Amino acid sequence: MISFELSEDQKLLQQTVAAFAIEQMRPVAHDADERCEIPESVVAKAWELGLVASAIPESYGGFGDEPSTLTGAIVLEELGYGDLSITLHALAPRLLIVPLLEHGSEEQKKRLLPAFTHADFHPATAAVVEPTMHFDLSQLTTTVAEQDGGYVLRGRKAFVPLAQHSETLLVYARRADHTPGADPLEGYRAVEGFLVERGAAGLEISDPEKNMGLKALRTHELTLNDVRVGAEARLGAEQGIDFARLMNRSRVALGALAVGVARAAYDYAREYAKERKAFGVAIAQKQAIAFMLAEMAIEIDATRLLVWEAAWKLDRGEEATRESYLAKHYAANMALKVCDNAVQVLGGHGYIRDHPVELWLRNARGFAAFEGMAIV
Repeated sequence: MISFELSEDQKLLQQTVAAFAIEQMRPVAHDADERCEIPESVVAKAWELGLVASAIPESYGGFGDEPSTLTGAIVLEELGYGDLSITLHALAPRLLIVPLLEHGSEEQKKRLLPAFTHADFHPATAAVVEPTMHFDLSQLTTTVAEQDGGYVLRGRKAFVPLAQHSETLLVYARRADHTPGADPLEGYRAVEGFLVERGAAGLEISDPEKNMGLKALRTHELTLNDVRVGAEARLGAEQGIDFARLMNRSRVALGALAVGVARAAYDYAREYAKERKAFGVAIAQKQAIAFMLAEMAIEIDATRLLVWEAAWKLDRGEEATRESYLAKHYAANMALKVCDNAVQVLGGHGYIRDHPVELWLRNARGFAAFEGMAIV
């Protein structure tokens, strides 16, 4: 029997995170976007919520319970409702922690995980996206080759959050002996993950990228010029990693964030339409506006169900590549459409930066490219 009723723990967590998003994130989001900088105070408060430490088991200093992809999706929707840049900044360490928990050796876990259980924010990140046309997760151009008992990484990455401040970066690369072909599953199986220290020889980290959206989040390009790492830097030892499953968890996370951003834009546009009067009546009573708002609500709810279905299958240990891909792809298109409609509802005011809908539109435009920038 299928039930959409949240458990009591999920409801409590949802309410707690929603309150944080509205009371702490939303008030600083506009200024953070204008200044291209996120206040350390709000990051510290997000850290205190335990959204990172909760992923780490007690044996490594955290207080994590059994992980739930669905619960994570519920949390990320509420955070996306608050602000996308702040969310991606605060949760960037999970880009390293989650793959480490899934595939890391005991030595890697004991060495790296305790740093994320302390009182202060500890940045970390992962490099997935590449600055190439028609970027495809199953055909990475960044390569790795075995050499002298270790590995050599070559290539470029983009949209890497907090790279300049992260001591350890998780870099995904395709085995150099694998030639990309028509089978995407083979392409995923050819991807390995490597722990690279920020000061590694041959690793170049660019100044912050200047993006259309996510202006408050510092993202960087990486250039890997024959970066050499030891055998101990490989994630998953001899068996490697399940890159497809990790990216499925990332797609669920991004889909949930897109739902949160779209919901924020919809709520703001709906309230504006109720208050804004034209020819003596609220514009929400105009058929064109009312139908537009109704369609926005339908799209948001439909996308949430796609995200939840993918999360549910992942929690059951089932193959969910199709479901997670559809959820993320649909969410990217939905968020862009809903946020654009929100700008239209506000008319000329929608183009003014005093109203947040233009910020949500700029952020929503990037979901099509935000591969691997969040994980649940």
